[in-house]
Parts: sequence; structure tokens; C-alpha cells
Amino acid sequence: MNLTRIRLPSAYTILFLLIILVTIGTWIIPAGLYDRDEAGAPIPGTYHEFPPNPQRIILAFMAPISGMYGILGETGVISPYEFGYLFGAIDVALFVLVIGGFLAVTMKTGAIDTAIRSVALGFSGRERLLIPILMILFALGGTTYGMAEETLAFYVLIIAVMIAAGYDALTGVAVVLLGSGIGVLGSTINPFATGIASGFAGIPLGEGLLLRIVILVIALLIGIFFVMRYAERVRNDPSASLVHHLREENEKKFIGGAGTGGPVPQLTSRQKVVLALFGLAFLIMIVSVIPWADLGITVIPTFGWWFGEFTALFLFFAIVIGLYARMGESDLADTFVHGAADFLGVALIIALARAITVVMNNGLITDTVLFWCDSALSGLASVPFINVMFVIYLPLSFLIPSSSGLATLTMPIMAPLGSLTGVEPSLIVTAYQSASGLVNLINPTFAVVMGALAIGRVPYGTWLRFIWPLLLMLAALIILMLSLGALV
Repeated sequence: MNLTRIRLPSAYTILFLLIILVTIGTWIIPAGLYDRDEAGAPIPGTYHEFPPNPQRIILAFMAPISGMYGILGETGVISPYEFGYLFGAIDVALFVLVIGGFLAVTMKTGAIDTAIRSVALGFSGRERLLIPILMILFALGGTTYGMAEETLAFYVLIIAVMIAAGYDALTGVAVVLLGSGIGVLGSTINPFATGIASGFAGIPLGEGLLLRIVILVIALLIGIFFVMRYAERVRNDPSASLVHHLREENEKKFIGGAGTGGPVPQLTSRQKVVLALFGLAFLIMIVSVIPWADLGITVIPTFGWWFGEFTALFLFFAIVIGLYARMGESDLADTFVHGAADFLGVALIIALARAITVVMNNGLITDTVLFWCDSALSGLASVPFINVMFVIYLPLSFLIPSSSGLATLTMPIMAPLGSLTGVEPSLIVTAYQSASGLVNLINPTFAVVMGALAIGRVPYGTWLRFIWPLLLMLAALIILMLSLGALV
């Protein structure tokens, strides 16, 4: 089968089809529930059937709205707090819109265009170095604090740098998405994935750290080699680009069609200040989201900011940059609104991606799927057990793209099973986070994937054609490491 000839429908169509399929599933899969503890985690051994609550088509179309607001539909059966609160997508969607406005205002000053061309020419002859440097930086964010949604703010800038360096938009998307994604796959001290899972497994965060570091380093090296190999092929032959048909449009959109030729204008003093403000906004976002206290660092305060604060932060800096650049009130407002409009499609995709979980929860089939996974693992030896655990977590990660939500839902059930086969709880945590990280590199129910592809104007089918060899290599690496961990 020639994968290069497979054409998939748009991201919107794919997500709508998935919503319909899951809705049909609520009519077929038996409803059931686990009893919950005070933290909302399921209690092992308490699964019981529940009166079915199949979802009607009208409720399926309501799911994106419910997912946007962070509520479960009116099932008349169970409250969101009894079943586990579903965080809404409205904060992420609004953040994306404001980021669009912030970037548009900054771009209007000309500072970013000039800086991008300067960076590209500064690395002339060494453009290859941009890819490993950037991927390592994003991987550090992924492995330490689960950098995912936050990366949506970086795509336009990184894509522009990659195009200016002679690569394509797909390379830019891959640098950010694979860099941060592999970092999350190999989470070391990520409190939102490894931390939560370790807590429910009853082990310290540092247990199993060595194996996770090995997975992180090898997986990142494989990812960097994979992206660099594709990027160099595109640079040597632009027609080899999987998005070659969009080349002129992407150059115009991301770098104004200027490319890297011609004289490079010097940054003015005002543009240097604009870039400093631009960088300061991102620095504040990164510092404010990291739980420094959980990492044992007390010198830096833990702010605990999330998307509400992020949105306000970038709105503030958009206004400050616009005023400093002496934009008129009307010009600033129009520029911001037009920039936000460019990201409207991304915001809609985020709402659609969240709807899958809404339908499953409303249909009361999430716990049933978890119970089936529990049953499939009983009676296996250590090596088959941990690999079947990894395989089971793949579809679970597809249905529950939130790493913290997946850990909360499954780890209280999965972790105790390992004691029956001699598998350490830390290895189960590693299997969970590896599967979740791997699936979330392509997961259409994961807002970051669909949002990133929408920003980069990369069709979902094109992304699958690009990444499938890497997925196979990463899966083989994870299976090998888990098997060795079970034997040690």
C-alpha cells in the first residue's frame, strides 16, 4: 500500500466522524461505573454495571459546546463532580485567539521579520544546527513540566524560522510538536503526568527515573535524526516537501514571501525593544507554569498560572507592544482582531477534539473500557504483562488525551495489577506515559496536534504520512526498554 497516495478528509471532518462513532459506541458498549474516592479516582474492584445512557445525535452535536465550557451534558444520571470534572477547552481556545492577536501586533512592527531573516542568515551553512537546538529546548519543557498546549504560542515563529532557513512549514511543525512530544513521552519529573501517576501508584516521583531518562535520550536522538533527514531532503530539493504545493502561500504567510535573499535590514532600537518585550512574555509564561516547589526549588516562587493568566499576559503585552510601536488605537485594535481571526479555525478544532471525551463520559462507557483493560491483563507473566499494558494504553490515550486525566482514571486500577506478576509500579507508570506520549504525537482528539497542524497548514493525512516511520521506531524502542525493565 502506498501511503503517499492516501488522502484523508480535513481535521474537522475527522473529528466529527469520531464524535459520531463514539456516540454509536454508547449504544453498543455496556454502561458501567467504578466507585470513586475523594480525589475522583476509581476504586479497584468496585466496577458495576449501570443503567445505559446512550447518546442521541443531538447530544453528540452538543458535545463540542459542552467540551468548550467544561461541563458534562444533561444526562440526568450523574453530576460532573461525581464522575470526575472535565476541564473545558474555552481557556485554551481563548488563549489561542489572543496569541493570534499578539503575534499579529508584533509582526506589524517588522521586528520579527527582520529577526527571522537575521537568524536564518546567521546560521548560513549551519542551518542544520537549528533543528537539534530547538528540539532539545522543547524536549526539556516536555520532560520537566509537560509542555504541550503552551507550544501553540511558538509555532508561527518557529515555522517562519524554518522556512527562512530553506526548509518547509512541516519541518517547523515537526520541530515543536516532536520536540515537546518526545519530551512528554520520556517525562522524567513532569508533575502533570509522571507525578500524578506516581502518586496514584504510591511511589516517589524519582522511582524509575533512570529508565525514563534512557528512553528520553534515545527517543530524542531518533526524533532529531528523523526531522533533520527530512529537512535536508527538502532543502536540497524543494519538490520533495510534503507541503510543496503550499510553498508560495506559506512563504507569504509566515515570512512575507521575502525568503532569505537580498540585503538584511538592521533592527532599529525600537524593534529591539519590541523583541525584548516579545521574549519577556514567553519567559514569564514558562516560569509561571513550572511547579518549582514540587521540584524542590524554593528560590523561584511557584505561581501556578494556567491559561486564564496566560491569556491575560499576552493580551497585556500585545497592548504594550502596540503602544510602544506607536500604533494608533484603530490600527492596534484592527491588527489584533485580524490576527485572532487567523486562529479561529484552531480554536474550533480544540473544541471538537474535547467533544470525544464528553460523549464517552455522558454515555457512561469510559469506566467500562477501563474494566475491559483490567480483565485483559490478569494472569500474564511480567514481560507480556508490561507490553500488553503498553498496548492497552494506546487506545486509552486516544480516547483520553489528557495525560493527567488518564493517570487519574487508570493508575489506581493498573498499578496494583503489577504486584501479581512482579512488575514494579514505576514500570507501569513508564508504560502509561510512553503510550500516552506516543499516541499524542498523532492523536486527532488531542487539541495540540490538531491545533499545531492547523497553524502550520499541514493536512492531517500529510502529517500521518510524514510521521509513521518514526512512530514505529519509537514504539520498538519503548517495547524494548519496557521488556528489559521487566527482566531486571
